[in-house]
Amino acid sequence: MDSILLIIYSPERTILEKMVCKVSLPGTKGRFMVLKDHAPLISSLEEGRIVFMSNGVEENVDIASGFVEIAFNKVTVCAEL
Repeated sequence: MDSILLIIYSPERTILEKMVCKVSLPGTKGRFMVLKDHAPLISSLEEGRIVFMSNGVEENVDIASGFVEIAFNKVTVCAEL
């Protein structure tokens, strides 16, 4: 069941706003996965691919760098593309 709100912003526009069941992010200290009820976290992101699963379909967005905030089943990414 998709229970995490994923929002990806760039400085120019909102790239994505979607309910997902999991998100994999390219952290500067290594790739990490976010599942439902993940602990609150703020992390920097490096160049790579944000991979997420929604309704059983895997999708992705490539980024150059950015930051992520995770809290209360909401993943907010501010990224350069």
